[in-house]
Amino acid sequence: MPGFSMDAAAEQRFNVNLSILFTELPLLERPAAAAAAGFTAVELWWPWVDSPTPERAELDALKKAIEDAGVQLTGLNFYAGQLPGPDRGALSIPGEESARFRANIDVAADFAQSLGCKALNALYGNRVEGVDPAVQDELALENLVLAARAADRIGAVLLIETLNKPESPLYPLVTAAAGVAVVDRVNEATGRGNAKFLMDLYHLSMNGEDLPSVIDQYAARTGHVQIADNPGRGAPGTGSLPLEELLGRLRKQGYEGWVGLEYKPGDRPSAEAFEWLPAEARAAR
Repeated sequence: MPGFSMDAAAEQRFNVNLSILFTELPLLERPAAAAAAGFTAVELWWPWVDSPTPERAELDALKKAIEDAGVQLTGLNFYAGQLPGPDRGALSIPGEESARFRANIDVAADFAQSLGCKALNALYGNRVEGVDPAVQDELALENLVLAARAADRIGAVLLIETLNKPESPLYPLVTAAAGVAVVDRVNEATGRGNAKFLMDLYHLSMNGEDLPSVIDQYAARTGHVQIADNPGRGAPGTGSLPLEELLGRLRKQGYEGWVGLEYKPGDRPSAEAFEWLPAEARAAR
């Protein structure tokens, strides 16, 4: 598998998403597995897909596993329903799901703060049949404002992510422009400026976007980057995306934040899915 050059890899700060890699292991074993693979930073989707407000003992156990592994939590999703699965977020869905998102806001923010995590990701939510999209968008803005204020309280950014239409046909944010427009609306409503774009190069490529143009236009508005190759959502080098070149372009445009590894390991243990990345480049500097 083609890999990143040491020089190119050394320019980036990589973390591992423990909700898509190392999932062959129980949740509490994944931080240590990432550390054993040479990484010092991790991120997570909300781990409790059925509960926005898990028992304190569950939160404490995960916190201890992360601390014992000696890794830094650099990103955390708010509650987003069944992810992975048919759901793609909760905050714009009227009724119970929106209420569950609101109940999760301070729980997630407090957990992130306890581990020094400075980025919280809020997935928008699918369109609901029979509900006016404008009603969903109004609800989404209300909830994103609450989330942005909670993130600001702990000194964190609020991330707004675009997904891709082939895999998430009911998700309304499937272009970079749409995601950034929501970022702007949230910042205008709060006046705090802590909402940022989450640039997922895999999702944007699946939507057929011109990735160099997206980078040039939105790098300065970007608070986090995630990568997987396309096709297949595998490790860099398993598809055709020029990820080394694209990340280099991001650096030239001034992006110095985290690059989350959010790809599928394939038919092998996750620990074997990092041969593209020199071992010396896995520890954050």
